[in-house]
Amino acid sequence: QVQLVESGGGLVQAGGSLILSCVASGRISSTNPLGWYRQVPGKQRELVAVDNGDNGGVRIEYADSGKGRFTISRDNAKNRVDLHISSLKSEDTGVYYCYDHRELEYWGQGTQVTVSS
Repeated sequence: QVQLVESGGGLVQAGGSLILSCVASGRISSTNPLGWYRQVPGKQRELVAVDNGDNGGVRIEYADSGKGRFTISRDNAKNRVDLHISSLKSEDTGVYYCYDHRELEYWGQGTQVTVSS
C-alpha cells in the first residue's frame, strides 16, 4: 500500500510564497506521474500541477491559475515531489493533495493552505 505524506501548508499572507512537499512510500519510477490537486469546499478537486514523468509526452502541466507562479519538482531518489507557490493569492486557498499514479492512483491526506489578504 503506497502512502503519501504532505507537509508545508499553513496560513500565509497574500504575496508570499510557500513550498508544499510530498514524500511517498516505496519507489517512485521516473515514469510515474506525480502531481498536486486542490480542493475547496463545495467544489471538485482540481489539478494545479502535474509532472507526467519521463513518458515522451508533455512533461509538466499547470492549471492556468498557476502558470508563472507554481513550480512542481520531483526527486525520484528521495520519493518526493514538491510544489513551490509564489505570489500567493486568496484564491490559492484550499486543501492541497499529492497525487501519485503507479499501477493505481494514490492520494495523500491533504494539507491546508490558507492565504490571508
